[in-house]
Amino acid sequence: MVGMRCPALFALAAIVAAQAEVRTLTLKEAADLAARQSPEVLLARLDEQRAAAAAQAARDPFVPKMFVGSGLAYTSGFPMSIEGSAPSIVQARAVSSLYNKPQKLAVAQAREQARGAQIATQEQRDSAVGRVVSTFLDAERRGRLVELARRQVESSEKVHSLVALRVQEGRELPLEGKRAALDLAKARQRLLAFEADREAAESTVAFLLGLPPGDRVRPAGEERQFPELPQSLEAAVEEALRENREIKRLESALLAKGFETQARRAERYPVLDLVAQYGLFARFNNYEDFFRRFQRHNGQLGVSIQLPLLFGPGRAGRIGMAESEAARLRLQINQVRGRVSLDTEKQFLELQKSESARQVNRLDLDLSRETLAVQLARFDEGRASLRQVEEARQGEQEKWMAYYDAVAQAEAARYALLEATGRLMAALR
Repeated sequence: MVGMRCPALFALAAIVAAQAEVRTLTLKEAADLAARQSPEVLLARLDEQRAAAAAQAARDPFVPKMFVGSGLAYTSGFPMSIEGSAPSIVQARAVSSLYNKPQKLAVAQAREQARGAQIATQEQRDSAVGRVVSTFLDAERRGRLVELARRQVESSEKVHSLVALRVQEGRELPLEGKRAALDLAKARQRLLAFEADREAAESTVAFLLGLPPGDRVRPAGEERQFPELPQSLEAAVEEALRENREIKRLESALLAKGFETQARRAERYPVLDLVAQYGLFARFNNYEDFFRRFQRHNGQLGVSIQLPLLFGPGRAGRIGMAESEAARLRLQINQVRGRVSLDTEKQFLELQKSESARQVNRLDLDLSRETLAVQLARFDEGRASLRQVEEARQGEQEKWMAYYDAVAQAEAARYALLEATGRLMAALR
């Protein structure tokens, strides 16, 4: 059975691999896709639509409604009512709320909840874009490391061939040949590890974008300008507190909870409803036998008034629960404001550290490049061997790797600070 299943599994794997696609995208294109079709954003938009529908439904009592039907029936004896109305050929009824303060406050609460749902969608969008940007930059960095690792493999192959030739000629010890073979194996192993890491990062970007399983997103080679950032730590913290979506969402929830509390307290007010009715009567319902006068067309227009007098413990309990929820939201807002301030401060300081590391690695790279230039000049003069040149070249490539890491960390820190201050979407556009 296992032998029979293996060909089917291999065939299925081949089909999946054939359907997989490697998409080349820029950072802006990946961010736009994340804002449009990220699974978290799509789910948040559904919640937003549901909240908007709930706000529309809350207005229903204040919108006039008309019902038309029939209470047609044969009457024997006194004409009794059918579902509260006299027997009639045609019945029409219109209702609308004129004054209902609890329901009016409920409408305000539903509208504020709909606004909070919009803010939540924007929060999910910013979060999804931030995750995609971070993972995209990581995939881009790993792609650069793959290219440098390939150059290292080429350089190690040259050194290995040269050392093997010198060993055969008796000008190098066999130990040097083994050392060169080990260096080549390490370089190839490093390349394989970098390639696996790049594929994993590209697959993660595709997953965050909601692309089909097996697809990968490969960053396109592009030159990007560093976006504008806050000039000081104080400015960054102030902007982060002002633009933070989570704080705005909690403040909207607190405002909605305030409307709910007011609505619970307003249950003591009267409720006035407009009521209009029409009925088309028939003689076979014996109206002439029991009433002094028969009239075919009948109607009435009036106001239904309900005045609450006594309340059970439920009203006080509902008010208490709403006030407790409001108090909890206030504590959450204060807690989030403190966390946002602390995170923004850390990101600002991390940006300064990464910029300093980038400058140091750039100086280190320049020194390594000059060292390689010196070795090349000595090689042309016959004072340096090819192996020394290749070792200097490998050292330069190691410095390139360190520099690319520092550049990627600095760029990631910049975009993280932009996300904290609410500038990320504008910077990407």
